[in-house]
Amino acid sequence: MEYKREIYVDRLNARKRNGLVKVITGLRRSGKSYLLNNLFHRSLVESGVDERHIIKFAFDSAEDLEIIGEDLLDLERKNSKVDPRKFLEFVRDRLIDDGQYYILLDEVQNLESFESVLNSYLRKDNLDIYATGSNSKFLSSDILTEFEARGDEVHVFPLSFSEFFSEYDGTKEEAYEEYSLYGGLPLVANMRTEEQKAKYLESLIGKTYVRDIIRHNGLRSDTDMSDLLDVVSSAISSIISPRKLESAFKSMKGSQISRPTIERYTDFFADSFLVSKAMRFDIKGKKYISAPFKLYFEDIGLRNAKLGFRQIEPTHVMENIIYNELRFRGFDVDVGVVKSKQAASDSASVGGYEVDFVANKGSKRYYIQSAYDIPNDEKWRQETMSLDRIGDSFEKIVVVRNPVVSRHSDKGYLLMNIFDFLLGKGL
Repeated sequence: MEYKREIYVDRLNARKRNGLVKVITGLRRSGKSYLLNNLFHRSLVESGVDERHIIKFAFDSAEDLEIIGEDLLDLERKNSKVDPRKFLEFVRDRLIDDGQYYILLDEVQNLESFESVLNSYLRKDNLDIYATGSNSKFLSSDILTEFEARGDEVHVFPLSFSEFFSEYDGTKEEAYEEYSLYGGLPLVANMRTEEQKAKYLESLIGKTYVRDIIRHNGLRSDTDMSDLLDVVSSAISSIISPRKLESAFKSMKGSQISRPTIERYTDFFADSFLVSKAMRFDIKGKKYISAPFKLYFEDIGLRNAKLGFRQIEPTHVMENIIYNELRFRGFDVDVGVVKSKQAASDSASVGGYEVDFVANKGSKRYYIQSAYDIPNDEKWRQETMSLDRIGDSFEKIVVVRNPVVSRHSDKGYLLMNIFDFLLGKGL
């Protein structure tokens, strides 16, 4: 089955001919190449672009490399990159007139001096450049340096729940249960059996992602990193303190892993798009709190696979899914803190009350609480206590798992079930 990924096609179309290199980033296997070479290519053709004015090249394709006189196996054996002169000649031969051209490049990090090559194309008004790269060598933080503010990043997430459900043969409840367990990587979603899905995800997290991080950052051992990733996997939706983790590793494992190393490793996880870091934001003080923070997995299936599909806490998984949905919709997402002098009580954290998410996009802001179940008034009071203390007019939302009818409370808070939130087009 084919997922249309319309939101990303629209984002690429909105960036056409903007004078920047459109750089498509994202978690490995999230569908970047298919988006560029199939969906966006099709959109260009349907909009009237002549096929001869679309130049495609995949730097990991033996067939494409053979066209320019390169050999994939030879390059891999020598750990070499593609000669830019051969590629430049390939493009030059296909520029048959002065019309508008679209150049779609896949795995461009395999081209020697690719930054200089792509930047040189920006000097030509009739060339519009799009590129994908492997997250092991082509990270979001690298792009800012390599393209010197001439890159325009489009980040591709695994399938959102609405994308997943659009091709799912079953009910919303069944779809949510599967999505909560195996996540939204397109290849996994298309697998037929649960055994296939589980084995593939375990192989991907165990043999691909961690090794990518080790190679990219020049590390010698993966033991401490893998152990830390286990802890991070267990701690989604929980506040993570590098200082406390350092003490825990020393007491439980006898490890000498230091706080700076823990902070560095969590940054590696985030740079590889495996997890996303949510910083704590003082809502009333309007400033960030540097530490501690929360980490959420970009694909919940990978998180579950890292733990051997144990510890599938539905409350924490739902919070992770809500976080990903907000980012999929283009929001910047923080963890809110409403500071309080009151001692930690009434479910307040030390020093303040927590708001699960502060979601910002342009002039819009939403405060969102993830509450798996609210069986009584006391639970409602606990879940909305932090919202009561914010004191501004932005919309406040409580999302629950059980199938309630969405409605506003007497204080104006919107209570909605998870399906209305994930499948709705509001926000």
